Amino acid sequence: MEQKAREIAQAVAKRGGRALLVGGCVRDSLLGLEPGDFDIEVFGMETEALESALAEHWEFDAVGKSFGVFKLKGAHIDISLARRETKLGRGHKAFAIECDPSLGVADAAARRDFTINAIYRDPLSGELIDPHDGTIDLEKRVLRHVSGHFTEDPLRVLRAMQFIARFSLECAPETLALCRSMTPEGLPPERLFEEWRKFLLQGVAISKGLEFLRATGWTRYYPELERLIGCEQAREWHPEGDVWNHTLCALDAFAARRTGDAAEDLTVGLAVLCHDFGKPAASFFDRAKGRIRSPGHDEAGVAPTLSFLRRLTAEERILADVPPLVRTHMRPFALWKSNAGDAAVRRLAAEVKRIDRLVRVAKADDEGRPPFVPEPQALEWLAAAAARLEIAKAAPAPIVMGRDLIALGMKPGPKFGKILSALYEAQLDGAFQTKEGARHMLEKLAAEAKN
Repeated sequence: MEQKAREIAQAVAKRGGRALLVGGCVRDSLLGLEPGDFDIEVFGMETEALESALAEHWEFDAVGKSFGVFKLKGAHIDISLARRETKLGRGHKAFAIECDPSLGVADAAARRDFTINAIYRDPLSGELIDPHDGTIDLEKRVLRHVSGHFTEDPLRVLRAMQFIARFSLECAPETLALCRSMTPEGLPPERLFEEWRKFLLQGVAISKGLEFLRATGWTRYYPELERLIGCEQAREWHPEGDVWNHTLCALDAFAARRTGDAAEDLTVGLAVLCHDFGKPAASFFDRAKGRIRSPGHDEAGVAPTLSFLRRLTAEERILADVPPLVRTHMRPFALWKSNAGDAAVRRLAAEVKRIDRLVRVAKADDEGRPPFVPEPQALEWLAAAAARLEIAKAAPAPIVMGRDLIALGMKPGPKFGKILSALYEAQLDGAFQTKEGARHMLEKLAAEAKN
């Protein structure tokens, strides 16, 4: 993409303009990271001139043409004209946007969020243009807003959270003060969730991001998280402190073991984030035992997990897959201690869909209790059992299906579901492992249904 960026800059230069790389691609390059996307800002050109210059060489989407934005097809490159933005009211769409060919780099940079994202690089000469000292902040690992325009977009608070987590930054005091003064202003869930997604999938110091959220006061917009703050635990089991601190430690443990499978990492990361949401409601001081206990906090965590997730996303897969992991995050240790058999492991797999996910959640939970040394025996036992039973990455598939009942002369109807459910329960218990092994029970149930 670097070569393509130079070609675009050359095409723009021939028309009298100047194209500069800006934002994450410059920041990441300075950090020694491989940029995923390239943003190019063009100065000294009208919209029609830029469109004409691009059309000579490349195919592009002009979905943002009215805002001076073009997306190159076949490449992760966005090209935009220098523009002014004026806040007109509340909400993320209440902006007047005006492309301005005469706008200088410093003025264009003033509308950006953070100094580390307001560094420009000329792809032709390699010159860095840094009107707000972003390179200094990057070296010092400081996250600082560019200008007073920062408060115009409340999403920047969550962007700060994920940048702090991704690059292990410290927030400048003046930026923190501005974030405290901001509110979500009815931001749509999809924009919020995108920041949480980056936070969990790319954060290397997730705890720092959440501590920033707490410092801004924005945890009040996530009451399930805020209730964790100050929720005490038994120190003999949790020397790391309250449930909030435990959750932060568990998330850092999760971040150190991401697999690179974005869908799986997001599911597991959300489950780790939510796994102790039930403790504030379930915890009490047991005078007889002389310590704090939280019986049933796993089951109690399902409702607040769903409440939290539904404010972020409507993705059915996430809403279906995360709550069972919260409900069962204590189960691996309970099954191991009770020396449970294969039937219990199969039932657990049917409940959570993927045992390997649950093992990851439980491992992060176990590792989130420093300075305790993790005890992996239970999880190693469960992972080995799931692998042996071939159910590590999927729930046990039903051996007997509806077509097998039809083959015995049964007509589809209300009794179908009950028979198939009974057969599946028997399968999980280990009553049979093949369709032939299920034949006797299948024929018995089918005969009973006909009578």
